[in-house]
Amino acid sequence: MERTGTTRRRALLASGAVAVGALTGCSSDAPGPRRATTRSESAETALRRASAGLSSALLLRYDAVLTAHPALAARLAPLRAEVVRHVEALAPTGARPLPGTSPDPSASRSPSPSSPATPAASGPGRPGPSSASGPVPPPVPADAAAAVRELAAAERTTADAHTAALSGAPPEYARLLASVAAAGAVHAYLLAEGSRR
Repeated sequence: MERTGTTRRRALLASGAVAVGALTGCSSDAPGPRRATTRSESAETALRRASAGLSSALLLRYDAVLTAHPALAARLAPLRAEVVRHVEALAPTGARPLPGTSPDPSASRSPSPSSPATPAASGPGRPGPSSASGPVPPPVPADAAAAVRELAAAERTTADAHTAALSGAPPEYARLLASVAAAGAVHAYLLAEGSRR
């Protein structure tokens, strides 16, 4: 009798555990994938914001160099235009265009004719003309070749950061990041080689 009662109790406990497991599975299955999707979407959005921010900082550097050294426009404008496309492609879907992402470099550079652009004018102590409406441009060396070398280093740093972000990116976005990083490495090479001539 005792053995039969113990067996019956074990069977009831086992079937109860199965029922609880089934109920728990049913109740958590519905929101689980939704929660996981939301989490992955927000992680991708954060990654997109960070990546677009890195390329935006690079774009700001291009604009600072072009403001300080307008004679470099023919050489830098095509590379800058590509960086604009990178910012737009990397940004979260439906995001507003970031300041200074106009394809025309002159649209984001607005030095007044009476005040020439110099490294001191756009340094940390005395912000340049764009500081009122956006981020403060980085300081630019007075020597054009040095400015281009700094730009090449910024391209390399940005490309390396995009490459480092690949491991946490979803497959489709990882391909985009890899492409942008490769383009940045080419830009860095072109800028570095050009400044040696």
